[in-house]
Amino acid sequence: QVLLLESGGGLVQAGDSLRLSCAPSGRTFSSSGMGWFRQAPGKEREFVAAINWSGLITRYADSVKGRFTISRDSANNTMYLQMNSLKPEDTAVYYCAAARFGGTPDLKEGIRKILAAYKHWGQGTQVTVSS
Repeated sequence: QVLLLESGGGLVQAGDSLRLSCAPSGRTFSSSGMGWFRQAPGKEREFVAAINWSGLITRYADSVKGRFTISRDSANNTMYLQMNSLKPEDTAVYYCAAARFGGTPDLKEGIRKILAAYKHWGQGTQVTVSS
């Protein structure tokens, strides 16, 4: 069974930083695009950031652009999300996901199509930002 294991969430104050990690077990995703998504209570799951198989192409939601950085370490088979200048509206459960393809999603498509592009999902890690 393929598992994606997120870690690094927690409770922080506005303006603080966190780094989330995503490490798969059971297989490697070196040829797959990867992504981060989040879901706040009562809201739909939304796209946060994506990275292609090589790590050279990244995509970000407008709400996190300039504050969050997605990266991957192929040697350690791990993906990261560095989150700086956190805001209370960043509070959510953050999920990592592995795509069905090697690239990044077309952000002009609706969220349903973007979500459908990802095959494997982690259990999520809670990020809470207090004001």
